[in-house]
This record gives sequence, C-alpha cells and structure tokens, in this order.
Amino acid sequence: MANVTKNIGLSLGADLCWPACYEEIVKRLDLNIPYGEDAIKFHVERVSVEPFNLRQPCRYDMVLDRLTHWFHTSREWIKKAVVMDGLYVLNNPWSLQSMEKHTTYAAMMALGMPIPDTWMVPPRELSPDNPDIYPTLERYGRKFELAEIGEKLGYPLFMKPYDGGAWVGVTKINNTQQLLKAYEQSGRRVMHLQRAVDPFDLFVRAIGIGPQVHIVRYDPDAPLHDRYKVDFFFVNGDEWSVLQDTCLTINAFFGWEFNSCESLRKDGVFHPIDFANACPDFQVTSLHFHFPELVKNMVRWSLFCAATGRKKALNLDWAPFFEIARKDLPYRERLAGYAKIARERMEHDRFQEFVAKHLSHLDEVTWEFFGTDLAKSFVRAKVAALFPAHEVNAFTDHFFGLIQFWRKCEADRMNTVKEQAAAAAATEVVTAPPVEEVTAPAEEVAAPAEEVAAPVAEAVPAIEAAQPVRAPEPPAAEPAAPVKAPSTPPKGGKGKKVKN
Repeated sequence: MANVTKNIGLSLGADLCWPACYEEIVKRLDLNIPYGEDAIKFHVERVSVEPFNLRQPCRYDMVLDRLTHWFHTSREWIKKAVVMDGLYVLNNPWSLQSMEKHTTYAAMMALGMPIPDTWMVPPRELSPDNPDIYPTLERYGRKFELAEIGEKLGYPLFMKPYDGGAWVGVTKINNTQQLLKAYEQSGRRVMHLQRAVDPFDLFVRAIGIGPQVHIVRYDPDAPLHDRYKVDFFFVNGDEWSVLQDTCLTINAFFGWEFNSCESLRKDGVFHPIDFANACPDFQVTSLHFHFPELVKNMVRWSLFCAATGRKKALNLDWAPFFEIARKDLPYRERLAGYAKIARERMEHDRFQEFVAKHLSHLDEVTWEFFGTDLAKSFVRAKVAALFPAHEVNAFTDHFFGLIQFWRKCEADRMNTVKEQAAAAAATEVVTAPPVEEVTAPAEEVAAPAEEVAAPVAEAVPAIEAAQPVRAPEPPAAEPAAPVKAPSTPPKGGKGKKVKN
C-alpha cells in the first residue's frame, strides 16, 4: 500500500476565520484513509499570489477558491491549472466569470422556476471608451418610456445591476417618480427592473456545499451581524425539500459546489430572487451559530473530492435539464428530476458512503474544537478585523456564545443519533430467531437534560450523514448565553449586504 498525500490549497482574500478553523479540524482528524491501493493523508496550505509559467506544474490536487470572481491573477492561474494539470477547484472559474445574474435568471426561468418578472434596460449614460456606441444607438436604438415598463411590472419593484452582487446599486422603488430618479442615478450600469415579491412572509438562504444544503432564515434589513437568524422549524418538510432541490439544481446547472440561493415565500410559493453567489459569505461574524456546520460541510466535501480524485467537468451540460423542462409535468416533479441530475453529478451516494466510512469522527472532532480557546482566538481575529476596538471583546463573546449554543444543540443531536442506533440494534436482537439468551446493550446513554429542537434545515441531512458515535458529555455547566450585542453595527452599516 502506497502512502499518498493529497494537497489542498486555500486561495484566499480577506478570509480569516474559516480557513484557520478548516486547517485545524483537518489536522485534528489525523486522517490516514485506505482508499484503493493507497493510504491517503491530507496537507493543507494557503496559495500564494506570484508570477507563474503557464507550463509550471500545479502541486495541488484541489483548491478552495475565494478569489476568482474579482482577482484576475488567481483566476487565470486556476484556469491554467484546471486545463493543463487536472486541478479540481471549487468553483468552476469559467462559469463564475461568465454567468452573471442575468444569465441565471434566464436559465432558471427556462426551467420553470417561479422567478419574478424581470426587464433589462439600456444604461442611462454611454461609455466614451468605445466610439462605435454612438452610431450603433443612432441607427438601432429605440426610444422607450421607462414609466411604461414600471407600470407593466407593477410597484414595488427593484432596480439592480444585471451583474451585481452584495446588494450594491440595488434600489427598492415604490412609484414612477422613484423609478425615474433611480435610473438617472444609475450611470453606465446595465440595470434590471424586477417585480418585488410583496408581501412575503419568509426570506431564506440555502447554502450548498456539494450535495449538502444548509437552510437559514435570513433578514436583510438587520445589522450585518444579525442577518442569519437562529431559528428552528421555520419551514415544513415539503418546503425544506423544495428549497434543497432548488439549490442543488442551480448549483449543478452552473457547475457551482459552494453557492447560496435566496428565496422569498409568498402564498406558500418560494420565489428564487438571488442565486448567482458562487463565493458566498463564510465568516463567523455573519454566520455565528451556523458557522461550525458550514465549516464541517466544507471539510466533508473537500476531503471527499481530494481523496477520490473527483474529476472536474470542463464544460456545462445543460441538455438533460432542458429535456425535463420540455416535459408536461407538474413543477414539483420537474424540480425533483432536476435535483436527481444534480445529486448524480455531485455523487451524493458515493459521498455519503465515504463520509460514513472515513469521517465518522468528524462530528465529535468539530464539537470539541469549537469549545477551545484556539477556536475563540480565531473568532476574535475576525471580529478585530471588522469591528471598532472598543467593541471587539463584546462581539467576540457574542459570536462565541452563539457557537456554544450550537455545541449544546449538536451534543443533543449526537446523543439522539446514538440512542436511535442503540434502539434499532436492540430491536434487531429481539426480533432475531432466539438461539440463546439475549443480553441487553452493555451501555445505556442518559437522555439529554433538556431537549433542544434541531432546525429542519440541518437536522435531516446531518442525521443522514452521521454515524452512530459516542456523543461527548454536555458541559458541566450550561453554556453562557450569548451576550447582547452592542447597538452599533459592524463596519458597513445597517442594511447593506457585504461578502467577505
């Protein structure tokens, strides 16, 4: 058996907290996986930015990329490494470069998703960089009445850049006067006008990492540190399934394995409104309670891809999706068909088998790590990078307190999984043909002191992936309740979405 080391590169920008946690958890897993004829270990390092020869071999087996959408040097190095060296990267750099919000809206409309009505309008101002723009518009440009488009869409509506992100340039418009004013101020941007989903009763974000989907209730009007809500059972099982299938469909269609999909619920229907986010927020200062779960999901998927030598699709095959779209089927059946393609492309069953066989201790390792002073120091480093000095201590305690609440919920979940496994094993023994006296399980597990409901958004996939493990004993004392956050929001201000 050959000893093989799989090298994982982290291509990072301003990221501080998640890569440090990721590196430490992989280290603590201390993996030596027998796979085929090899024994596989993993090495994680951060990718540097430097000149490169196009024929220079790539030393990484896979890269987790956070720069492609804005930093061209790293993007072009990654594209070279995929083409010439067979690098596996999250996410597809060509798709990330070319599939702006406009294309994603059009594609998902073609698949029948309930995307709000959307118009594109020419830019208000012309760019002087290209002299051909003037004769082109003189010959072919058609005058239009913006107010008429607003009336056709209805108010309220949103004006937003067709290729934008982080809510930059997004304006909610309630009447014709506001529409005309916003268009005057839009400059050279090419804008969308999109009918608002109004009124809606729920805003959710579904965050997909490979075949894993984590669903969170979201409040875009809250301060930056409080938008991802800690909430349980805010959707039912059918709704959870729709949101999961929607996220998987979008991600597989565009070759994205780390992406977030926003949807608004109105009259029981979820309308996807923003889902070209293939470098989503991954910071503890935003995700807090949800942060450990997403780090764990990234560890699972990246180790699976690296260990199994998962191959990167070099082009996007949309034909199977459109074949289903052409069928006269109810939308929910079509969506299930799209999601089936997505799960197959993401090797869902093979992934689950790999996790069960080789990463059964990941839950416990993650639980233990996020209770350490080292984990708290990583939280503090991110807080210090974003918050005023006089708020660093309070916000560090706030976010770390929410992580301790996650640990309490996670301990309860792991204990429940173990109890269910023990009960199933006891049932098998009782129902088997009696050969000799049956001995009860040697170890009894005390039920948790109190039951904390796990969120529908994470309980189902987490239990499916988890193996019966001995859950760590809950802390002797109840975790400290999250402190009340200071009233001053972090840098960026209330009401502006940022991605770090």
